[in-house]
Amino acid sequence: MDKIGYFSKQPKDILEGFRRRLVLFSLLWGPGLIVMLADTDAGSLITAAQSGAQWGYHMVLPQIVLMPILYFIQEITVRLGIVTSEGHGALIRTYFGRGWAYLSGSTLLLSAIGALITEFSGVAGVGALLGIPPWISVSAAAGVLILIGLSGSYARVERIGILFGLLELVYLGLALGVHPYPHHAMVALLNLPWTNSGYLMLLAANVGAVIMPWMIFYQQGAVIDKGLHHYPASSLRHARKDTAVGAVITQTVMLAMVVLVAATVGQTHPNAPLNTVQQIAQALIPFLGGTLGRLVFGLGMIGASMVAALVVSVAGAWGMGEVFGFSHSLNDSVRQSPLFYSLYTAAHVIGVFLVLFSRNLVTLTVDVEIMNAMLLPLVLGFLLVLEARVLPPQWRMHGVYRYLVWSLSALVIGFGLFTIVTSI
Repeated sequence: MDKIGYFSKQPKDILEGFRRRLVLFSLLWGPGLIVMLADTDAGSLITAAQSGAQWGYHMVLPQIVLMPILYFIQEITVRLGIVTSEGHGALIRTYFGRGWAYLSGSTLLLSAIGALITEFSGVAGVGALLGIPPWISVSAAAGVLILIGLSGSYARVERIGILFGLLELVYLGLALGVHPYPHHAMVALLNLPWTNSGYLMLLAANVGAVIMPWMIFYQQGAVIDKGLHHYPASSLRHARKDTAVGAVITQTVMLAMVVLVAATVGQTHPNAPLNTVQQIAQALIPFLGGTLGRLVFGLGMIGASMVAALVVSVAGAWGMGEVFGFSHSLNDSVRQSPLFYSLYTAAHVIGVFLVLFSRNLVTLTVDVEIMNAMLLPLVLGFLLVLEARVLPPQWRMHGVYRYLVWSLSALVIGFGLFTIVTSI
């Protein structure tokens, strides 16, 4: 009887242990996952598709290298938020003054509005694939996002955003389904065209598409709204894992898009114009199949666009609240934080208006990616200086790790400056 009783409790113990881990996961994980899934937005996926078409597997290695760079940069925001209990804009205002805070807020506002244009352009593109007019698809998407944000719960926003973002994983299945050739990838890895200006320009676009200003504002604000700053030691450990897993997932999705297009369009029509969702989908349909391929491709793009639009609009409203000092929390009601929710709603309305009344969405989207790369020197400069100046010594980077992060950040800033010079 004792043995029977012992063995009968094992499944319950296992279930209880799983439940505890699930609760711990929901309490401590999330900001890193959602911001990284948002990072692989419509503009990033279009950039990855262009990379695969024009340069094939030559753009595989950069996507892998960007994984640790993305983690290192976002990990700094996690430490700043958890240790100081202050958002990015608030720290700049406190330590550098209102003028620099306003400048930082301006970069955030530019990148946020630009990103919303990109995301709603992605929604419009998927709608066009299904025969839905842009004014219906874009307006419906904005309406859903506004309602989610007005729910008065950070946890709800985070869960819904992650569910949207996980739809991007369909691109992993599509990439495997076209049976890429590993041998071709290995040859390309050993022969990167570093001296080609066209390759370098597209590489800079990939950097600008992966590391975006609004990500820093969002994740630093998210760890505070989630309450992780109340238990810095234990929270930081889980937040780092959350960020690392997110970085691997988002770059794996980017890698999947590069491989998907490189193994198909890159082999048959390497110079095909892939500037919009419709162009990419039409180019891939012969390889993915008709209606089913179109639906699966559109599902991933909708997920990427919706999670990014959600994160971007929240980041913009958070950042403005930090810079100007008004109440800004997703856990507040509309009455408690009226200006925060007004800005959140207005961002969507402006994004919808610009997309519906723009004559050339392709040029608009490309300009947004270039602008992101141009803003990187300022954004990363603030981030690194804050880490070295604001955090107590025990929470700062030290030794080899510090030099590694600064060197990689300098490389990213260099690409941003390269983009500015080339564009001029």
